[in-house]
Amino acid sequence: MNLKNNTILITGGTSGFGLEFTKQLLDLGNTVIVTGRNQDKLDQTKKQFPKVNIFQSDVSDPKAIKELFQKVVTQFPNLNMLINNAGEMRKINLHDTSIDLENITKEIDINLSGPIRMIQQFLPHLKKQKNGAIMNVTSGLALIPFPISPIYGATKSGLRSYTKSLRVQLKNTNIKVFELVAPAAKTPLNDKFANDVDPKSLMEADKLVTIAIKGLENDKLEIYPGIANVLKIMSRLAPAFFLKQLSKPVDKMLNS
Repeated sequence: MNLKNNTILITGGTSGFGLEFTKQLLDLGNTVIVTGRNQDKLDQTKKQFPKVNIFQSDVSDPKAIKELFQKVVTQFPNLNMLINNAGEMRKINLHDTSIDLENITKEIDINLSGPIRMIQQFLPHLKKQKNGAIMNVTSGLALIPFPISPIYGATKSGLRSYTKSLRVQLKNTNIKVFELVAPAAKTPLNDKFANDVDPKSLMEADKLVTIAIKGLENDKLEIYPGIANVLKIMSRLAPAFFLKQLSKPVDKMLNS
């Protein structure tokens, strides 16, 4: 895929992978549109990258997605690429009865329902473009669960499955469907897991996104940066062993 002169919408583009995608895709000469829930963070992103276009929006809200679509396609009719990057990851103790039924599905609304709804809303428009692309950001935890964060892993597994099905259904269109299987990285998403993950295993966000962009340019539909490639292999060869390793932080959580 040619990654120059595209019009690209990135959800959750004010920090982590999204911010790094913004930087690198702008450097390649693309028109970049960023969404986020926090207007202050959007303003900071605009200040950091004056060429970026910002829209406040919440991927967990279907009404907000519809409003975003109308604004974006009106102002940017050449929009041809969607990067579903917005995500939420939490430690959740399933024994905790204070977590109500609405709260327990927060990550599903953002990580799984959000991308599905964004694609459903923007797909007719993307199909009209000469060259279209969708990238869904999943996780190495879509391959092997991280039991201290059970809902997050479930959403990423679900998004991975949906992405594969989407790719099959769009095989006769001009849209390429990519999946970025992201490993743990040095981003705000992982800050709350500082005591549960070896910091030496965390990948730098800029290196991860550089690999992702090269994968896009080479039409690599599934991109596994860093340790994600190891997880891909070991999830097949020794899934029980890796699950046991990733289950260790649960003991600390249950005893706290």
